[in-house]
Amino acid sequence: MGERPMSDRATDFDVLIVGAGISGIGMAAHMTEKSPSRSYAILERRDNLGGTWDLFRYPGIRSDSDMHTLGFDFEPWKHEKSIADAPAILDYLDTIADERDIRRHIRFGHKVIAADWRGADARWHVTVEAENGERKHLTANWLYLGSGYYDYDEPYDPGFDFGEFEGQVIHPQFWPEDLDYAGKQVVVIGSGATAVTIVPSMAKKAAKVTMLQRTPTWMFSRPAKDAVANFLRKVLPEKLAYRITRWKNIKMQDFSFKMARNKPQKVKDGLHKRIRKSMGQDYDLTPFTPPYNPWDQRLCLVPDDDLFAAIKGGKADVVTGHIKAFEKGGVRLKDDSFLPADIVVTATGLKLALVGKIKVSIEGEPVDFAQRFYYKGCMFSNVPNLAVVFGYLNASWTLRADINSDYVCRVLNEMEAKGVDIAMPVLPEDHGLEEDDIFDFSSGYIQRGKHIMPKNAVGYPWRLNQEYVLDRKQMREEPVDDGILALRRKGSNSRSSDETLEAAE
Repeated sequence: MGERPMSDRATDFDVLIVGAGISGIGMAAHMTEKSPSRSYAILERRDNLGGTWDLFRYPGIRSDSDMHTLGFDFEPWKHEKSIADAPAILDYLDTIADERDIRRHIRFGHKVIAADWRGADARWHVTVEAENGERKHLTANWLYLGSGYYDYDEPYDPGFDFGEFEGQVIHPQFWPEDLDYAGKQVVVIGSGATAVTIVPSMAKKAAKVTMLQRTPTWMFSRPAKDAVANFLRKVLPEKLAYRITRWKNIKMQDFSFKMARNKPQKVKDGLHKRIRKSMGQDYDLTPFTPPYNPWDQRLCLVPDDDLFAAIKGGKADVVTGHIKAFEKGGVRLKDDSFLPADIVVTATGLKLALVGKIKVSIEGEPVDFAQRFYYKGCMFSNVPNLAVVFGYLNASWTLRADINSDYVCRVLNEMEAKGVDIAMPVLPEDHGLEEDDIFDFSSGYIQRGKHIMPKNAVGYPWRLNQEYVLDRKQMREEPVDDGILALRRKGSNSRSSDETLEAAE
């Protein structure tokens, strides 16, 4: 089927992609190359592409994965810095969208509210809300959810009572455009990737920035520029240089993650050694010594030692403690120490959201994803023609986005070749699968969101794996028609309209 012209009149597509961030743009690019006969549209609730990288506007916003793995497998990362800021990442996504003619397929200001699968016509009936509040109805044979993993409307609220505090309170998810913090005292609550980015960035202009943490986080410092990558780009063709660097970084990530699990003390010593190299041999490492092992939560990246440099220069500080009260002029801790503050930044984390909070139903019956098993980290048990991206916890988000997009294109092509309309991972009720902890991670946002997460089995394919190299091999090499993914024509597993007509005659 040739591609239909993209216009506001088109309401019927082969594939509807939700979200124009890394996952959605990636899927569109894969489709352009691998399933060009299929029509698609991207629905994006915001007015710009980029997802997270367009939403967050806090100072210093940057990736905490290297761009050779946060970049796509089909598009080399060309910037000198491999730890990139948001504008560079948006530039990369814009280039992909423009070079592949993806932008005209995006409908901005379109928020997906609900999607109901109807087997009779093998289509998702999707309810969309436009910016003016108008409701629209679109249909698609396939739904691809690239809607990220957290709630865009509300961050996690730890329930602080700001009492007598008269200064400004800001959450990184809703950063005011015109915030003037020059010469101000700032307290940043939190010790995750967001706090570690904000503190050194604000410290350049603020009088003093204090990172207030309940629990320390393992910090990993590395140069923002990848010397090997930049050398290879000079001597090799761009695509080859990128491929080699990407593979090097994937292997190093995998190695360091497994080392942290198998020899945690060795990794702790290595991380501490790096901090001492920056801060001096007699530096007290208590603020950077968590009570858990590295990679029980995500390691925090400190590019070019920026956080340590800010602390060393007296512009930033790390304090471990519990909040007693917010008072006039600052924060009182339980040990009675006082942190002066004109501005409090609550970098207390995100709130997990599944499938972009879309009300998903099958024949009008709501789907409770917490009762479904993941299939190949991409689809769900007994849910037809629906795929999702939930990135890696121990590696970059895009690695999963790439393999899932590639896999769905293979499924679409197989469906076309066999003349079928439905692809569904079938799991019988008496499956007897042994369940596994979906996330072996102690991070707050993960623990808080576990109750909404789909189920994970011990054995592949009914799981969301955390091992990219293995996943990539299985997703690419195993046949689509694996005896689990049922490929059917519409009406074949229910009374089709033809059968009904025959019966009537």
